[in-house]
Amino acid sequence: MGTLKDRLNDDLHSAMKSRDELTTSTLRMALTAVRNAETAGDAAKVLSDDEVLAVLTKEAKKRREAATAFAGAGRTDQAAKENAEGEILDRYLPAQLSDDEIAELVAGALRAGGFTGKAQMGPAMKAAQAAVAGRAEGGRVAAAVRKQLG
Repeated sequence: MGTLKDRLNDDLHSAMKSRDELTTSTLRMALTAVRNAETAGDAAKVLSDDEVLAVLTKEAKKRREAATAFAGAGRTDQAAKENAEGEILDRYLPAQLSDDEIAELVAGALRAGGFTGKAQMGPAMKAAQAAVAGRAEGGRVAAAVRKQLG
C-alpha cells in the first residue's frame, strides 16, 4: 500500500474522472498544502504519513473554523461548502476522540508524568498530546489538561 499522499493523489484522479468538483477542489487544496509543507524550511523534503496527517488535520480545522464564521455571518451556503470540504478531509484522518475519551487519556498522561499543578501546563500538554496522538484538536486537549490541572 502506498503513502497517504499517494492515496490523496489517486483519489484526486478518481474524483476528476467522475467529475466530482467538490472532492477535486478539496483534494487539490490539500495536496497544495502538503507540497507547501514539503518545501517550507531550508531544504525540500518528503513528508511522512504522520506529517501529511498533521497538514490535513490543520486544513480540516481551518474548514471548521471558516464554516463557523460563515454561519455566524448568515452565509449558510458558504458554511455548507466549508463543512463539506471538512468532511472530505476527515475521511483521511483518524477518528476523532469523544470528550470522555480525551479526559481519560489526559488523566493517564498526567498521572504517568506526575503532573499536578498549572505551573506544569507545558510539559503536561506535551504528554497529553502524545497520548492523544492526533485524534483530537489541540484546543480540546488543552481544555481537558487545564480542567484536570485546575
